[in-house]
Amino acid sequence: MNREQISHIAHAEHPIKSPLDDDSVRRLLDRGLPTGEERVLDLGCGGGEWLLRALSARPGVHAEGVDTSEDALAQAAAAARELGVQDRLALHCRKAEEFVSEKPFDVVLSFGAAHAFGGLLPTLAAARTHLAPGGRVLVGDGFWQAPPSQEAVEMLGDFADLATTVERVEADGWTPVDGHVSSRRELDDYEWSCWGSLSSWALDHPDHPDSAQVLETATLRRTEWLRVYRDTFGFLSLVLRRTHESA
Repeated sequence: MNREQISHIAHAEHPIKSPLDDDSVRRLLDRGLPTGEERVLDLGCGGGEWLLRALSARPGVHAEGVDTSEDALAQAAAAARELGVQDRLALHCRKAEEFVSEKPFDVVLSFGAAHAFGGLLPTLAAARTHLAPGGRVLVGDGFWQAPPSQEAVEMLGDFADLATTVERVEADGWTPVDGHVSSRRELDDYEWSCWGSLSSWALDHPDHPDSAQVLETATLRRTEWLRVYRDTFGFLSLVLRRTHESA
């Protein structure tokens, strides 16, 4: 079973692929889409959950999603048809850095996809190329809540602490107009859900040829979370505007 298939099973009960609960997602969308008439782009949209929620609650929003996974985009398209928002959603199967649009977007989203761009600041650089004047970026990425072990850094990436992360964003020409630090409950709920969903799938499909691999993966990832990074990893969501529109 490949990584994408495992991720799909792991997120079956937590389609927002970040440690955020429904109330936090709703609040971030409210702050990021204040008029309900925005053009929205999601770089690394996966199954399109952020866009689907934005479209369902705001009949004036039009959205586009970019991702390299054909399966995830097919899932997003099917969900959009079920919700009746397919006419306001365009999906593009390509690398985010290759995506070009004739018109800029009022809002650019990217959650949990910074690794694909090489980090938080490169993600913001990609978002900047698509953002209309006065637009907003909604972005989510990790930070260190406490000094990490070398094993944690090698496993998750070379993040900074919360204050340094925000200072780097500000120095890059952005002003936070809102934000959210995921709570311990959100962080724990996300991990329990992911590895619990994988474990349940394996136990429910004992005769599947990948069952043992999936159960082993779930056990390993749960152990890594509990022993390596649970007490150090945090997740930060920001609503950003450009400090100087000419930047």
